[in-house]
Amino acid sequence: MMGNFESFGKWLVAAGIILVVIGAVIWVLGKFTDLESLPGTLRIQSAGFTCVVPVLASIVGSILLTVILNLVVRLFNK
Repeated sequence: MMGNFESFGKWLVAAGIILVVIGAVIWVLGKFTDLESLPGTLRIQSAGFTCVVPVLASIVGSILLTVILNLVVRLFNK
């Protein structure tokens, strides 16, 4: 039974490290880029309300995360 906890612990540590790296990358990119000015960004504005939806950046981020997570899963399955 302890083997299951060890495996689960390894997955939690890996997920934590991945989240920290992704958070750091987003934080650094936020300092150097302005997501509101990228193409494919929807901006809805009215009196006292602004909503910015970075569609293109979301699609690119999704593709990158898919590739990274697939690589990590393949690495752990070996």
